[in-house]
Parts: sequence; structure tokens; C-alpha cells
Amino acid sequence: MIIGFMASHNGSSARAIVDAINDGRLAAKGACLISNNSNAYALQWAKEVGLPAYYLSSNTHPQPELLDAAICHTLQKHGVEIVVLSGYMRKLGAQTLAAFHNRILNVHPSLLPKHGGQGMYGIRVHQSVLAEGEETTGITVHLVDEHYDHGKIVAQCQVPVLSGDTEHTLQARVQAREKEFYIEVLQSIVAGKELD
Repeated sequence: MIIGFMASHNGSSARAIVDAINDGRLAAKGACLISNNSNAYALQWAKEVGLPAYYLSSNTHPQPELLDAAICHTLQKHGVEIVVLSGYMRKLGAQTLAAFHNRILNVHPSLLPKHGGQGMYGIRVHQSVLAEGEETTGITVHLVDEHYDHGKIVAQCQVPVLSGDTEHTLQARVQAREKEFYIEVLQSIVAGKELD
């Protein structure tokens, strides 16, 4: 399975997935990484590990259609079969969504559809979980479509909300599970799990 990564900041899931590939735990190949943030640590990391890295954003391609085309072309050029979003904070365009229909995955730090949608990312998700008094939260891996946190759910796992949790302790517990869960989902896809 040839994976293309997209990240806006640290790309921690992408890093964990590449580690799993290198350790022989995931039968896949990392093909490239695209970021919309020229200062993203993910770009620096990709270069350090020899993963082709691309900065593609509204700065490099001011017209949305051309940015979409550049992203799509870059992924296709590297023979990408599955696109893995690792904290990528922008919507993907119609061309990329069509070319990789049901082959773009995102991970979200809650049990969607709860605590998802526009503006629900990072610490805000965990603040929302606590504000609602949830006893359980978790992680969702889903297919990406034209709406935020909306595509078909591929897999979910639960993470307990503990008495005395703050948004930061809850975030740390979810993040600790998130990377391994993403790898488990990719392992199931390699083993034949259907995405559509």
C-alpha cells in the first residue's frame, strides 16, 4: 500500500505510521508528504527521513483550482493509493476528492459525529467533550469528503474520560492511543478491509 501524507503542523500520526512501516508492523510505503504550512515540522521531518516533501498552499497557488490540481498531481505522480491526513487543516478540492474517492483517511479525536465539524480540532474537541459531561470519548478514522469531519466512519475506538480530567490530560490520553489506532486501521486495510 502506497501512502501519501498531508499535514499542517507536526504530522505526529504520519511519523508514527512511517515508524510502523520501518519496523515491519505495516506493509506499506510512504510516498510523499504535502503541507500547507511552510514552517510545519512535518516538512522538516519528511526531508530528514528521505520522504519527498512539498509545500503547497494558497501562497504557492493563489487560485483554489490550481492548488487542488497541484495536490492531486503530486499524489498521483508518487503513485499514492491511500491519502492519510495527519492534522491537515484545510478542505481538499473537488479534483483531489474525485481522484482519490474513498481513499482519503482522516483521524479525529472524538467519537464522531459528536464534537466534530468546522472549528472542532485540537484542544477545542476535548474542551467540548468535558463541557458536555461525556464519560467516554475516543478516536474516529473516517473517509474524507467535502465537509469537515463528515465522511463515512471506517473505525472508532473508545477512550475513557476520567474524574478530574482537564482538557490537557484528556488530550494526552487520546493522543497516546490515536497514533496506534491509525496504524491498526491501516493494517486492517492492507489485510483487505473495504473502504467503500
